[in-house]
Amino acid sequence: MTDSRKWITFLTIIMTGICLWFFVFLFQEGYLLDPSKLQTLLVHSGALAPVLFVGLQIFQTVIPVIPGGVTSAIGVICFGNIGGFLLNYVGLCIGSVIVFWLVKVYGKPFIQKVTDQKTMDKYIGWLDRGKKFDRFFSFAILMPGFPDDLLCMIAGLTRMTTARFIAIILLCKPFGLILYSQGLTILFQEIARLF
Repeated sequence: MTDSRKWITFLTIIMTGICLWFFVFLFQEGYLLDPSKLQTLLVHSGALAPVLFVGLQIFQTVIPVIPGGVTSAIGVICFGNIGGFLLNYVGLCIGSVIVFWLVKVYGKPFIQKVTDQKTMDKYIGWLDRGKKFDRFFSFAILMPGFPDDLLCMIAGLTRMTTARFIAIILLCKPFGLILYSQGLTILFQEIARLF
């Protein structure tokens, strides 16, 4: 194993451990079931809040237990439009690269452990379409409404290079993220006004 692979493996283990600890904490305290409670936690975390939030975004990308749109909207509500966007972007991009790499290393069994078969079957057929998958993947990352995390995993099963994957994520992710998080933020704020 090369030195760079050792460092990547080491960092992956450390980040996974931190994310798992954070997830267990959030679950035990009921934060995963109540977005307003999660928002309150972040607001009261002070200088640590951005780090916790980025960690949450990484975790929910690698192990999709929380809808990404919900956490993205919470990021905008807690940190403002620009700060929320930047923290969402950093966390989701890092998480996407990690999940792509995990599937490159562990293959289809990794996907089967973190997602349901029905959803996987819906998109796995794109693997047989060669270069069309790259175009579909770019479009899906660009637009809101697609299961980005699952598609990043499926991309790990293709011959797509890491450099190409990272370029697609970095260039396409902002557009879908802005549309998705802003739309959900407005929806959450309107719901909050009703109560």
